[in-house]
Amino acid sequence: MAKKKFYAIKKGRKPGIYRTWDEAKQQVDGFPGAIYKSFSTESEAEQWQDGRDSISKAVPQSDGKAEGLVLYTDGGSRNTGNVAGGHVRKEDLAAWAFMIKKGSLQLSDSGGEFGATNNRMEIMALINGLKMVSQRFGDQEPILVVSDSKYVLDAINQNWIWGWKRRNWKKANGEIVANKELWQEVAQLLGRIKHVEFKWTKGHADNTGNIFVDELLNQTMDQMTSTKQVPKSKTTTNVQEKLVQNKEAASNPETEKSVQDLMTSFKQLGLFKDPND
Repeated sequence: MAKKKFYAIKKGRKPGIYRTWDEAKQQVDGFPGAIYKSFSTESEAEQWQDGRDSISKAVPQSDGKAEGLVLYTDGGSRNTGNVAGGHVRKEDLAAWAFMIKKGSLQLSDSGGEFGATNNRMEIMALINGLKMVSQRFGDQEPILVVSDSKYVLDAINQNWIWGWKRRNWKKANGEIVANKELWQEVAQLLGRIKHVEFKWTKGHADNTGNIFVDELLNQTMDQMTSTKQVPKSKTTTNVQEKLVQNKEAASNPETEKSVQDLMTSFKQLGLFKDPND
């Protein structure tokens, strides 16, 4: 029995993935400059058609100590629903966290929402982590993403995300993809990064990076109140300090003294008259 093949057409009458050569041939035969290629798996065909020869692949089990830049992500929620898998309530706490580790440098951040699902927080952790990597290191730096979320990893490693994108963010059955706007942002971010690999790690086990982000997001949820949905981001602390310093400078006694000296000089020149004189 002949081995099944998948045909990816980048340039032809109707670009796409075809399961038989007869179907594919109709799109490229006689078409000037046609670009197409056959693959043994549909996921490989999809990657090539999207211009992504290898966005993700399996990596050896390790803590990422030798891979360069490692991004740990995690998300969670404290669902108070009455049954497992029940809808979250609007007052339920949820948070995301990430940690970037490169050599001795370590960056982390976390944020929270009320009434968000665990899956939403997992994606938020990835989005915010990738944004920070891009801001600090650019898009050419190879990245290893470590996560305990099968939801996130399967969507990327199984190339579901690119299938959703081709179908206008719908699943094969026509349903709109959950967390559509977040997955759109993930696709945009991944499209800019030169090389990224994704690795699964067991949650709450012995991976120090995963333990760190899990503890960080729980600290965030502990700090959340009805009037403080998203705790102050750790990465914006310096900005807050600068704002305080500017306010202090505006009320500095030395500044007030300089104004008084100018007023005295104006009075001596007859340019200013104090109404109390």
